[in-house]
Amino acid sequence: MVAIVNYGVGNLASISNMFRKIGVPAFITNDVAQLEKAEKIILPGIGAFDHCMQQFNASGLRPTVENMVFNKRVPVLGVCVGCQMLVEASEEGTEPGLGWLKGKVIKFKKDQLPQGYKVPHMSWADTRPVNDSRIYNGMAEPRFYFVHSYHILANDPASVTAFANYGYEFTASVGEGHIQGVQFHPEKSHKFGMQLYSNFAKLF
Repeated sequence: MVAIVNYGVGNLASISNMFRKIGVPAFITNDVAQLEKAEKIILPGIGAFDHCMQQFNASGLRPTVENMVFNKRVPVLGVCVGCQMLVEASEEGTEPGLGWLKGKVIKFKKDQLPQGYKVPHMSWADTRPVNDSRIYNGMAEPRFYFVHSYHILANDPASVTAFANYGYEFTASVGEGHIQGVQFHPEKSHKFGMQLYSNFAKLF
């Protein structure tokens, strides 16, 4: 059973619908007792980094989620800003990140973007898996839908699981063991999004 953490932020219904399409039981919850029964966790996020961190901290769910991730080793997938929250800090704000992975979030470097490229990046992009990440199993030339102005700069190259390109190559996803994050929106990415959520549910 997959728990989609409801701390007041994210495309909760869209994520839930995607799991229903692939036949994986999933539920949206802000209840600690329900959350503790989960076998997998989705940490969504959309909008500004500080707002997401503030909402998550204020929800009272963070201690439970961290206990499950670190003590029970329950797999977690951060999505969009939920992915950015996994690292230590963001140029977008002043709130500390979760620090589950080492790195920071940086804004797209406009001086490195070709003329006509706008921020935020809002488009489909080819995604290049690296480091043999299981989350991309069974995908040939995966493409995902992105909406973001910031991306992760990981301290350890081995924690990067895929790159994409928007004027220059940037980190599209990160992961270390049972802690995974994707900058894009699988719930908006049709067959590739369904495959990614299926891989997370079955392989982690």
